Amino acid sequence: MDADGRLYDLDAERGQRIVAIYFGYTHCPDVCPTTLADWARARQAMGRAASRVRWVFVSVDPQRDTPGVARNYARQFDSTFVGLSPTRAQLDSLKQSWGFAVEQEIDVATPHAYTVSHPAGTFVVDR
Repeated sequence: MDADGRLYDLDAERGQRIVAIYFGYTHCPDVCPTTLADWARARQAMGRAASRVRWVFVSVDPQRDTPGVARNYARQFDSTFVGLSPTRAQLDSLKQSWGFAVEQEIDVATPHAYTVSHPAGTFVVDR
């Protein structure tokens, strides 16, 4: 779901663009910001060819990451990046169909704080 309440349709990209998809979360202390910063550098280095790629960040933390939060997070790295946040049910479906796991890890010292284990790689879908 995007910040405007629309479902993102990967099939709509078929034949149009390559899609780079990263499953992460906005409170991630390391891999997520590093990956999106790498994306931004790659997009810049690609010049005009970068328009042939859709860069999509999908949150795996719908509890904290609303669609607006996910959009703003992705766009802080590059204004063209798409930020999405699924519902819990949609996330369960994504995990099953894309074959990845997500686990909340509670900090015993501060139970309201948690991190999320998630895939660290970028999925690339050709046209």
